Amino acid sequence: MSHWQPVCSLDSILPATGVCAWVNNQQLAIFRPRADETVYALSNIDPFAGVSVLSRGLIGEHQQALWVASPLKKQRFRLHDGLCMEDESRSITCYPARVRDGQVEIAV
Repeated sequence: MSHWQPVCSLDSILPATGVCAWVNNQQLAIFRPRADETVYALSNIDPFAGVSVLSRGLIGEHQQALWVASPLKKQRFRLHDGLCMEDESRSITCYPARVRDGQVEIAV
């Protein structure tokens, strides 16, 4: 059974950016693609480079879906499920995320 863990305030994440957070002994990349309360949480580790950099990636839209492009090798990962556009075998873990009372929460 999971519970919701507060991570940071929504105001800590500027629209169209991501931040890195340490949650449940792992690094997560939390993204806020727009100025609303929609947030996404993915593993922060780029599976191609093996380093924690995805929170620094560029957010874009392709085929009506939001993606983040790794700042190193430029592979794109879909924000709502972690699917890698270039290689589905390298998709990353996605975590439920929400905003409640101005706080970003992740299900752990």
